[in-house]
Amino acid sequence: MSKTNPVQFMQQVRAEVAKVTWPTRREVMLTTVMVFIMAALTATFFSIVDIGIRFGLTAIVGGF
Repeated sequence: MSKTNPVQFMQQVRAEVAKVTWPTRREVMLTTVMVFIMAALTATFFSIVDIGIRFGLTAIVGGF
């Protein structure tokens, strides 16, 4: 395996970073908002499921 010296490595890194298509500010904001919305929906869903399971187990075990 050939070794690359640090200068060559940095040149290769710069060349690869130059090829990257960076997202626009609008794309980043939309993606961030969508992540927060999905996290809120997921938290709501699992909270409702948890309440349902707790209610069911209380009715079965507790007898009330």
